[in-house]
Amino acid sequence: MISEDGRYKPARTETCEMDATALLKEYRNWQRFSRQESLDREHRAAVRKLAQSGAMASRMAESYRSMASRGASEGACYRTLFKRRMDDETELACEGWLFVRRVLSEGGTTRVRATLLESFTLPSGTVTPGTLEPQGITLKYMMNCWSAKACRWDVESTAAMMRMTPVS
Repeated sequence: MISEDGRYKPARTETCEMDATALLKEYRNWQRFSRQESLDREHRAAVRKLAQSGAMASRMAESYRSMASRGASEGACYRTLFKRRMDDETELACEGWLFVRRVLSEGGTTRVRATLLESFTLPSGTVTPGTLEPQGITLKYMMNCWSAKACRWDVESTAAMMRMTPVS
C-alpha cells in the first residue's frame, strides 16, 4: 500500500512483525541444524582419522594423562565432540569443553575422570556458559584386539551414554 507521501506502507503492521518474528525463528532453527550437520561431519572425520592413525592404547592413555596434568597445572580444558543417544535412539553429535581430572589404568581398561561443560546440543542450540551445570563423567576405555595390528578403543560413559572423541 502506498501512503499519501508516496512511501510504501504495509497494510497491517502486526502481520509484518509476526512474519519477521517467524522468519527470524526459522533462521535460528536453520542455524542450529546447520551447526548440527557441521558437528556431525567433524565428528565422523575425527573418528575416521583416529581409526586410520592406528592409535595405540598406551598413546591414548598418555594423551589423557597429559590433559589431566595440564588441567591441574594450567586449568586447561579441551574442545570435545561426542555423540549422545536421544530418547528416540537417534545419535547426535554434541560439542563441549572437557576438563580431564584423573586417568586410572588397570589391565586393558583405562578410566578417565573428567568434567564436561556442554556448549552445543541440537535441542538446546548454543549453550551459554553458566546455563547448564558441568557434568562429572567417567570415560571407560577398553581395548579390543583381534590381531596383533588391529585394535579398537570402545568407550563407555556413566553420563547419558556418551561416546567421546577428543578433537585437537
